[in-house]
Amino acid sequence: MKKAPMYTRYAREYERAIEDNIYNARFERPSLLSMLPDVAGKSVLDLGCGPGVYAEILLQRGAEVTAVDASSEMVARVKEKFGSRIKTYIQDVSEGLPQEADFSHDLVICPLAVHYIKELAPLFQEIYRVLKHDGTFLFSTHHPMMDFQSSPSGNYFRRELVTETWDTIGNPVDVQFYRRSLTELFGSITEAGLYISNFSEGIPDKMIEEVSPADYQRLSKLPTFMFIECKKNN
Repeated sequence: MKKAPMYTRYAREYERAIEDNIYNARFERPSLLSMLPDVAGKSVLDLGCGPGVYAEILLQRGAEVTAVDASSEMVARVKEKFGSRIKTYIQDVSEGLPQEADFSHDLVICPLAVHYIKELAPLFQEIYRVLKHDGTFLFSTHHPMMDFQSSPSGNYFRRELVTETWDTIGNPVDVQFYRRSLTELFGSITEAGLYISNFSEGIPDKMIEEVSPADYQRLSKLPTFMFIECKKNN
């Protein structure tokens, strides 16, 4: 998995940007957290942890948190902020989860990260392995209808590496991610032995309308992210 400059070279700028921006802080985060189960006393694996926004929330809610990211800069931020209260380490999750034992976590979360991974089935199989029998996998990702607008081929069913320029940090930064069909995504889930137990496309908070009516209208009318809860087929 190639590490985008926004999460390495511009890690601190990214951390500041997502504190209170529209798409991360006011849309993605509330939508995913609304699906989060009770984590008090639970073991939670945070994949693609970034600067530790979710890790902090999980810690505040009483979870035992392990935070993992491919970016050494992001892992350094988590260590700096939380010290020994959170276990964190560098790992390209597209290569598996070799440091995690079988049946070791009650919950695995992966916010806005799976679209950076080319082959999802191996990762989902690893998540199945580390989840307890009654565990939950909760993740968010790009909606294929949004990504299809950037398709180089115009073939919805072809997995494609897409390059876009984002201004998340206030400066234009090129970001690459994989565009894939729902058929491929859902097939990777079931191939791993998981099933979808809850699904959402997010509901924009009215507070977004006060800050940016244009973004609110866009999020109200066009799908942007998906929020998917999975369970194990035991």
